[in-house]
Amino acid sequence: MPNNSFTHHGDWFDKAEEDRLAADILLREGGSFGTICFLCQQAAEKYLKGFLVSLGLMFPKTHDLLGLETLLLEKEPGIGECHEDLKLLNRYYLETRYPGDCPEFSSAEASLATQAALHVKEFVLAKIQV
Repeated sequence: MPNNSFTHHGDWFDKAEEDRLAADILLREGGSFGTICFLCQQAAEKYLKGFLVSLGLMFPKTHDLLGLETLLLEKEPGIGECHEDLKLLNRYYLETRYPGDCPEFSSAEASLATQAALHVKEFVLAKIQV
């Protein structure tokens, strides 16, 4: 079922930036590295969904960044430039949410996640020239 609950791409980008900025603050303050990684995944997800909305493309309710990338590839093949960032961030949706057999996240990994989310943001905004 398509899920474009925000009708304007700017709404998605505003929410994405909230997540990204929160991750930056937590990283700067030495906060929870798992939460930072999760917030970065969420920011990238929302930037991709906003990009899809800007292109008039529907998308299912999903948190799979690689699936969203696939939806974008037909209209914007350059999204492949973000593939490694999306691959890195994709795992953080589940791995950071629940206790159990989760890996420990490090400051270095959280830093990489923030860089990946920033790269996705910059790519998307450059393509739609916000």
